[in-house]
Amino acid sequence: MDSIERNARAVLLPAIDSLDLTDDLKCYFDEGGRSLLLGETRAEYVSRRMSDARRASERAEDFRRLAGEVASRADRVMIALDQEPAGIERLHGLAPSFGDRAELLSMQDEAIRQRAQEIGRRARELGVGMFLGPVVDVLTGRNPWLHGRTLDTDALQVARLTRAFISGVQSAGVVATAKHFPGHPNIEGDPAIELADVRGTAEDLLPGFDVFRSAIQAGVRAIMTGPTLVPAVDPEYPSSRSGKTINLLRHDFGFTGIIVSDDIDAVGMLRDLSDSETAVAALKAGADLILLPATRTGEIARHIVSAVRSGDLAEHRLADAIRNVETNSDALVVQ
Repeated sequence: MDSIERNARAVLLPAIDSLDLTDDLKCYFDEGGRSLLLGETRAEYVSRRMSDARRASERAEDFRRLAGEVASRADRVMIALDQEPAGIERLHGLAPSFGDRAELLSMQDEAIRQRAQEIGRRARELGVGMFLGPVVDVLTGRNPWLHGRTLDTDALQVARLTRAFISGVQSAGVVATAKHFPGHPNIEGDPAIELADVRGTAEDLLPGFDVFRSAIQAGVRAIMTGPTLVPAVDPEYPSSRSGKTINLLRHDFGFTGIIVSDDIDAVGMLRDLSDSETAVAALKAGADLILLPATRTGEIARHIVSAVRSGDLAEHRLADAIRNVETNSDALVVQ
């Protein structure tokens, strides 16, 4: 297997909703894969809570077993999961919690930082190295997609909580991911399952922009782009495959960390493309890690290889993405 084929797998972030590797995922890691998202079921995602069955059955040793198996097959592995303050907590009772939003808002910065550090430390013990969190979108209107996952409607409060969470998590050696750039203050539907665009003007995005700038100043190592159109930034392409959006993040905001796409099979993301075409479009736009269902890993990797060999996707884009992930995960210092 040549370097293009291995690199095509190294830019993928396949999601599973269990703690078991399928034969296809074993091949993925054997053939160059480096990342894995320990996700949740759709029902758990919607309810913002892990199921009773999962909470009763999953143990710390199950996470460590999976991490050990992955490490035996691949180098420089990154295992990620959703661990959001006041949102989805994939680690359920295996790590401390922030409780409800009211409790989180009442906490002082140092208390948030210390608890986030302890959550990160527990995660590292389980083999986890990346959190897809915090959610930093500042809501000013409706947002059924992020209902129950956002921190506050006050941008200053969101920025405060975000900085403390990032500081604590990353001091434990876990990459924090602020999401979902450029912000979704007002959206009528759920872009995961329907066409739903962000409403409003560029001015409506400014409070959320301030939070992302604050997260970058706090040293956040990763940012996830959103799954749908934000016409005030780019009226043509969804954020995760928008060169305008990623250039804004890189050049105007000065972000040098890891850019993670949102789910490439989201209805709001696909529009007129297949998921394989969407993956290539996201890489061309500047994404470093492509979030996708684990069942599509092989087919999408093959499509990326074909895009490189046809000249549609520059080979150096894969190498740059891999280097960016390595640089920003290796740079964390565990205290």
